[in-house]
Amino acid sequence: MALGRGLSSLIPSKQTITEQVIPSSHREVMDLAVEKIRPNPRQPRSHFALEDLEDLAASVKEHGVLMPLIVTKVRDGYELVAGERRLRASKEAGLKTVPAIVRDATEQQKLEWALIENVQRADLNAVEEALAYKALIEEFNFTQEEAAKRVGKSRSAVANILRLLDLPEEMLIAIRDGRLSKSHARTLLSESDHGKRQALFQTMLSGGVSVREAEARVGIGGKGSKGGKGGGGSKDPNIAAHEKRLREILGTKVAIQEKGGKGRITIEFYSKEELIDLLDKLSE
Repeated sequence: MALGRGLSSLIPSKQTITEQVIPSSHREVMDLAVEKIRPNPRQPRSHFALEDLEDLAASVKEHGVLMPLIVTKVRDGYELVAGERRLRASKEAGLKTVPAIVRDATEQQKLEWALIENVQRADLNAVEEALAYKALIEEFNFTQEEAAKRVGKSRSAVANILRLLDLPEEMLIAIRDGRLSKSHARTLLSESDHGKRQALFQTMLSGGVSVREAEARVGIGGKGSKGGKGGGGSKDPNIAAHEKRLREILGTKVAIQEKGGKGRITIEFYSKEELIDLLDKLSE
């Protein structure tokens, strides 16, 4: 029985994008011909796992589409705003019509709603999510904070995702394809030496290093990190633990240098907005 994740995506457990953007008094569900609905050009998601779509198609074939799509009227039919997976699964299941709600939407709203829906369901990979935030910021003049509020995220979460776009294309492709985790990718960003970053990336792809081990390597090899006595390059495990704790709290690279009970803490940031966010966290 191929219900599993497919059925769960048809029956949301919390307030859906439909419930958020359309008051119940204005929801009129219509049955629209599948062939009359064209994809959303603002859809942030570009990768759809075949197995997941097959599971969803099986659920659609047995139960129908339980949550209507959101579409907007265009000259030759309708354009999808939210519900890309449901539309694709409906086509796969051979449905001729699907339930949908028609409403007006600006280009900005099309992107926002598609992004919110995917973020709610954790359907986007990190690169797709970052590119969607970038579109909101660059095309519609949002600040990182405004973009974060639109999708119910913290500013630091959006800032950290956007930083992934600073990685080379080869690494972004690995994230998109699921060969490199978001945690590993964030660790790569902390390595400023391109040669060491590439070597660490290849080790990650081979499965030869955990996130914790990768963080330790970056902490030893990064700027401002110095080896201990004897030139062995080892770091006091207590200091390393303190660095890890600060990284988790602040969401950025932190280096601690200590000698004789005195020392220095270096906290890195990558934009003015990240600096403001750090100041907010430190003043809490």
